[in-house]
Amino acid sequence: MIKTIIVDDEYNAREFLEQLLLRYFPGKFLVLEKCESVDAAEIAIENFNPELVFLDIQMPNKNGFELLKSLKNINFEVIFTTAHSEFGIQAVKASALDYLLKPIGHLDLLESVKKYENKLNKASQQDRLLLLIENIGFGSSEYHKIAFPTDKGFEFVKVNSILYCEAESNYTKVVLLEGNIITLSKTLKAVEELLPTTIFNRIHRSYLVNKNYIKRFNKTNDYFVELTNGESLPVSVRKKEDFIHDITQKK
Repeated sequence: MIKTIIVDDEYNAREFLEQLLLRYFPGKFLVLEKCESVDAAEIAIENFNPELVFLDIQMPNKNGFELLKSLKNINFEVIFTTAHSEFGIQAVKASALDYLLKPIGHLDLLESVKKYENKLNKASQQDRLLLLIENIGFGSSEYHKIAFPTDKGFEFVKVNSILYCEAESNYTKVVLLEGNIITLSKTLKAVEELLPTTIFNRIHRSYLVNKNYIKRFNKTNDYFVELTNGESLPVSVRKKEDFIHDITQKK
């Protein structure tokens, strides 16, 4: 869901926009706060870290442009809302994603939301390309660094410093030798595709292990591997034969 804040000094305008979002985009927006002033919006933005802000331009005391000037970091997109068409050019110059003229119609809102999603998809594509450039050509070298995307940028990690990876729903926990943990908003399957199969083995639907740090394999009763740090990880019945073949084949 898109984390959203609505800023407008008019109560009816705030409520109407929220109802439009809920009615025409069910399940897409999470309205975190509805603010009636710039001061209230500053606090809400700092507390909630929104992804998108619908911002009224003309408000008492301080206007929408002044809100943006007062913020140290702007990590969200802005769609301006205004009852005055002459503010449209100013909104564009302020590098807003879009602006909506009041009274806001659902078709205009739909176009603005499409712009937001297209920009988001483009940024995501750029991140994927950057990740590809950073990771391309690592071959089977266990000393190559891999770039993992995080919410703040990229985390560069030596491939052979990864002990194992664990699936947690649509996230993956990457456990490093020194004990640090990196949590990625990627599935284990997606992470597996980034790592060399010469070093890593998918021993379980929830675990991808670095074979260099397997101390022993226990196949009595429940199957599991013991790692050099003392941890034990399960080996699924479905993965057992492939795993045994992998660790016993001649290199």
